Amino acid sequence: MPDQSEFDQALPVIQVVGVGLSGAKSLSTGVLSLVESATLLVGAQRHLNAFERSDTAIESWPLGNFTQVFADLRSRLQAHPKTRVVVLASGDPLFFGIGRLLLTLFPAEQLVFHPQVSAMQLAFSRLKLPWQDATLVSVHGRSEQPLMQPLKRGDAKIAVLTDSVLTPGAIAALITALDLPVRYGLWVCENLGDDARERLSVYSPDQFEQLQQQTFAPLNVVVLLRQPDETDSPTSQKRLPLIGLPDAAFKGFPDRPTLMTKREIRLLILGALAPLDGQTIWDIGAGTGSVSIELSRLCPNARLYAIEKTAMGAALIEHNAQRLAIAPINVVHAQAPTALDCLPQPARVFIGGSSGQLAAILNLLNHRMLTNSADSNAPADARIVLALATVEHLNQVISWVKSTPENTWQYQLTQINISRSLPIGPLTRFSPLNPVTLVTLYPHLTQPAQ
Repeated sequence: MPDQSEFDQALPVIQVVGVGLSGAKSLSTGVLSLVESATLLVGAQRHLNAFERSDTAIESWPLGNFTQVFADLRSRLQAHPKTRVVVLASGDPLFFGIGRLLLTLFPAEQLVFHPQVSAMQLAFSRLKLPWQDATLVSVHGRSEQPLMQPLKRGDAKIAVLTDSVLTPGAIAALITALDLPVRYGLWVCENLGDDARERLSVYSPDQFEQLQQQTFAPLNVVVLLRQPDETDSPTSQKRLPLIGLPDAAFKGFPDRPTLMTKREIRLLILGALAPLDGQTIWDIGAGTGSVSIELSRLCPNARLYAIEKTAMGAALIEHNAQRLAIAPINVVHAQAPTALDCLPQPARVFIGGSSGQLAAILNLLNHRMLTNSADSNAPADARIVLALATVEHLNQVISWVKSTPENTWQYQLTQINISRSLPIGPLTRFSPLNPVTLVTLYPHLTQPAQ
């Protein structure tokens, strides 16, 4: 049983008590005694109802306007410092709870916290999963942004405190709209801690549309579990377009599954390259091979070379090409520009990454594509396209062009700012992709295709 002196200090103490769904039964004997000895209870109405007794005169303040209630509480404690105040909260008050607000309104030494097992802790215990490596997110009264970040990273375990807008169905719709290259199974854990009403439901990615039609108890936690890679997943089995493959069709890096050239950007890159079937095309810094694969489907007779310095990237290109490419893709596991010396003369080159060797790569391309040209389409039709994400790299390319003798190359810039629509509960908003600048380099004696 708590010492009565906890309420009788110079600075009036506010006891903050976490409560489970079973109400008073969820508290230890000592904490329950603390609540019962209070003269003022503050909390949500469902928490106050759990401690309502006809034989006591405990004053109850329901939490409506938080700011006003706690302003009134400060006034009460100033006028009546002997008031024994208990604030009732859900689960652990310092875990996405009211504790953070209280710490901004009252001195820390005035607050004493008595946490309950959190809903997320209960969720993982019911699923019998370790959760020290899980990403914990609350969208309760918040935007979807805290959830989108771990989804785009492809985190293996994500637990989400939901609300009436970002419901389990809305979360499923959001995942579907993101077109992720990884798949998630979704658990809905309802009324955790209530023996009579607790329920667990699991949905595979193929059931997300069905999930969006379901309704769940307001008190629920969603747990997302990343599924093992499946080469024969529904995404890879369904009929795919000739160009503009969905991002989800590509296997990505395990730790950064969405790190690839996005579909809309790939389509613009293809337009800037203006490839002709049968040409030799280099893809430098190919990453997952998404641009090379698009080229293979558009130009099945092209001679394609995907140059990638990392072993993981080269393996991903091989894997993705086996599933999605039409023309063979020659994967070169080496770093440019050294790797380019022994490759056949290119008519088109795309540079997606340069690893700090941009000027050296451009110098080599200038020599190979113009000075030492043997391709029937070059030099007049030679073309280099770069996708740049930083101003510094853009300035470097422009400076290089201006430094070439007699303006050997000209450039055309395309600034790309694209946003995709996303369902946010019953509403729709736009989510921007990272801005990209496409630079198209072509010999000065030609003009770019418009």
